Amino acid sequence: MEVPLYQGFVLAVTITREAIDEFRRFQRDKEVNSQLYSKLTVRGKVQVKSSDIQVGDLIIVEKNQRIPSDMIFLRTSEKAGSCFVRTDQLDGETDWKLKVAVSCTQRLPALGDLFSINAYVYAQKPQLDIHSFEGTFTREDSDPPIHESLSIENTLWASTIVASGTVIGVVIYTGKETRSVMNTSNPKNKVGLLDLELNQLTKALFLALVALSVVMVTLQGFVGPWYRNLFRFLLLFSYIIPISLRVNLDMGKAAYGWMIMKDENIPGTVVRTSTIPEELGRLVYLLTDKTGTLTQNEMVFKRLHLGTVSYGTDTMDEIQSHIMNSYSQMYSQASGNNTSSTPPRKGQSSAPKVRKSVSSRVHEAVKAIALCHNVTPVYESRAGVTGETEYAEVDQDFSDENRTYQASSPDEVALVQWTESVGLTLVSRDLTSMQLRTPGGQILTYCILQMFPFTSESKRMGVIVRDESTAEITFYMKGADVAMSTIVQYNDWLEEECGNMAREGLRTLVVAKRALTEEQYQDFESRYSQAKLSVHDRMLKVAAVVESLEREMELLCLTGVEDQLQADVRPTLEMLRNAGIKIWMLTGDKLETATCIAKSSHLVSRTQDIHTFRPVTSRGEAHLELNAFRRKHDCALVISGDSLEVCLRYYEHELAELACQCPAVVCCRCSPTQKARIVKLLQQRTGKRTCAIGDGGNDVSMIQAADCGIGIEGKEGKQASLAADFSIAQFRHIGRLLVVHGRSSYKRSAALGQFVMHRGLIISTMQAVFSSVFYFASVPLYQGFLMVGYATIYTMFPVFSLVLDQDVKPEMAMLYPELYKDLTKGRSLCFKTFLIWVLISIYQGGILMYGALLLFESEFVHVVAISFTALILTELLMVALTVRTWHWLMVVAEFLSLGCYVASLAFLNEYFGIGRVSFGAFLDVAFITTVPFMWKVSAITVVSCLPLYVLKYLKRKLSPPSYSKLTS
Repeated sequence: MEVPLYQGFVLAVTITREAIDEFRRFQRDKEVNSQLYSKLTVRGKVQVKSSDIQVGDLIIVEKNQRIPSDMIFLRTSEKAGSCFVRTDQLDGETDWKLKVAVSCTQRLPALGDLFSINAYVYAQKPQLDIHSFEGTFTREDSDPPIHESLSIENTLWASTIVASGTVIGVVIYTGKETRSVMNTSNPKNKVGLLDLELNQLTKALFLALVALSVVMVTLQGFVGPWYRNLFRFLLLFSYIIPISLRVNLDMGKAAYGWMIMKDENIPGTVVRTSTIPEELGRLVYLLTDKTGTLTQNEMVFKRLHLGTVSYGTDTMDEIQSHIMNSYSQMYSQASGNNTSSTPPRKGQSSAPKVRKSVSSRVHEAVKAIALCHNVTPVYESRAGVTGETEYAEVDQDFSDENRTYQASSPDEVALVQWTESVGLTLVSRDLTSMQLRTPGGQILTYCILQMFPFTSESKRMGVIVRDESTAEITFYMKGADVAMSTIVQYNDWLEEECGNMAREGLRTLVVAKRALTEEQYQDFESRYSQAKLSVHDRMLKVAAVVESLEREMELLCLTGVEDQLQADVRPTLEMLRNAGIKIWMLTGDKLETATCIAKSSHLVSRTQDIHTFRPVTSRGEAHLELNAFRRKHDCALVISGDSLEVCLRYYEHELAELACQCPAVVCCRCSPTQKARIVKLLQQRTGKRTCAIGDGGNDVSMIQAADCGIGIEGKEGKQASLAADFSIAQFRHIGRLLVVHGRSSYKRSAALGQFVMHRGLIISTMQAVFSSVFYFASVPLYQGFLMVGYATIYTMFPVFSLVLDQDVKPEMAMLYPELYKDLTKGRSLCFKTFLIWVLISIYQGGILMYGALLLFESEFVHVVAISFTALILTELLMVALTVRTWHWLMVVAEFLSLGCYVASLAFLNEYFGIGRVSFGAFLDVAFITTVPFMWKVSAITVVSCLPLYVLKYLKRKLSPPSYSKLTS
């Protein structure tokens, strides 16, 4: 039987495609697993494969090498005892992170001494959080035993890359326990809605097949071994089930993917999941990240506010002159006293408060911004220097042009670059000290006593520095206004100014300071180191000690940094809104910034009301807030992640219902898992298709959860674009991707799928008519070769050329995004259109068969020839009927298929000169070339196709589709 043969071919195509993907993955894994690393043993260095590394090994990692497993950082070749790592593969941030070696092992004179000490590392059990770690390092053979607390800055996580120096670490987690592996969720296999719909139709066809076979056997009257006949009928009619549909669709999807990648208007677009291009045409919800997606993640310093004075971009030169004056005064004083022990022009902290001049306040503020940060100036080494000497100071070029800043957030870099522009330059920084250069060229050295890094819980960072020249100790702090407003001394302007800046779309930071005496600092230091050694609740204890310092701090200034919008964000969002797509913005940023970006990007139109959902913590509050929100109509919703959690816990259904009616929703302060939960909530509650777009590692979970994930190759690394189904270069490309490619992919696949079904149905109808005319005999109408030829060589190309069909030009689709709206209803492929195709197939199959039986003259042998030729012609004409816009390849395909068929009529005769009735008669060349054969075939074809042409013409005249109104 030829069906299994054909099925084998279909499965082989699909399996081969999957196998190639699998094999590529296997090769990539093997490459990573077989990378060689140096392992330190008592006998010296040995080379090991990364797959053979075990917990407890001492591994040496060179500069620019990938760290193979999670390690504790023991030593480095750098003098400072610290190194930088690049973490873009782990958390999606492109900046470098500073890591610190365990001081006990860093102090050892030589590498080999690591084996002469008796020490152990205690590490907590493997966890998900890449930003925290608790452990201790204990050396037992010293007197007394040395205990060191280990935190996140002593760890080197797998998948990060060493950016400076050579590091030696002891392995603590490997394989599935490493942070990077624990953070990758297994993404679900995404199946497009169109595929699911076609599966439903195929099930319906299967039922039809069984029913038809049963009817045939019943009409036979259950004579003899009827169940054997039932199976023969099942095989005869098996063409009802479109096996070739899978192959055609898979090839179609590959073609769409190729077209998307070849489109010059959206360069750099990559299709990573080739199975769902039609999904792009069915989207209702678009969930987007803010930073780096809608905005460029490039910060520019815009505003400095001192409470009474505000400086904008046009008045920065005033700040510059204030700074010049301050420092020139300082030096005249200092040189006058000839000693640097007395504090130059700054009263001791115990002195009564005197209202300071503007100049000194500007100076204080700029100094605070220049000192309170986590930025490191990096100088590119001169080329041609190799080996350890690369890190010697001599070889480095300390000129201004050669300096770049590395930091954990672009905001910080913007601040430090600004202080450089007004005259206070950060020249160098290591773990213990920082050096600033004044406008006069003097170098000021500050000793870093403590560093409190920024966390998303505390929303602030701090540093305690000692001025080397005056021995003054100052605690500087900067952070978000919500966190800082309770810490600084009472004032009447902070809150109002923060609101003003946020309305302009600026990100605000509040800067404050507090002078400490030596005694105060020593007291703090002892309590702090005590807290850092505790194994239980370390975080809480440390936070409590730091909070004892954060009281009554002197408010210095408020800074505003602007995050600029990506190119063409506004027109793109406008277009998507007109296309009927509801846009939700999910961001980790604070409420004010999120709201202001939503306004400036026109996510929320100017006239619309914005309802800000008040922070709620309990069920009652959530109930009241939801009721307040229910009374408002057609307004955008802004809600924070915490309030969202509360509402989802108690009122999931109500919240989803209300939010889905909103034209736009902004969720701020969302964690990555919350983003994914919102996506899943929309999918479950509405059943509509969702699309997530983001650019950072924090958007990966949302991208993988959505029906269709789009990643942007952004500042924050490639993680999102690698995890996504489609990767684009800029946000504005999404418009064309959806409105043009998504729309046409869906339309084409719908036409293609239904056509392939029609192709199988028509031949099954002919078989049914044939069998019923000949007393329900289970005899095949066409022999195997014809059947396989019918499904492949004779009709494959024209049917597949439907992939090139388009109803409107791309320019029109972009101009009228409203056309996209029609698709979300899914009318191109539903049971209604399917039934129309079934009726067409039954009508045509019946006409073809009865026509052939009526017109054959006494010799039955010619039925096969006439009906099969008419069938091929009908199929080719039907393709022509379905096509909306002709493409030259379609015409080629039509004529090619016709040519193949005519050629095979001539050739099959010579190759298969078989004596069997059907073939021998079928290939009677003399008969084929006669006039009666020609007119009979033409007559049958005309009867089967003309009515459909007439109907189509009438339908277009009476109820034209929306796109034809535009093209006319």
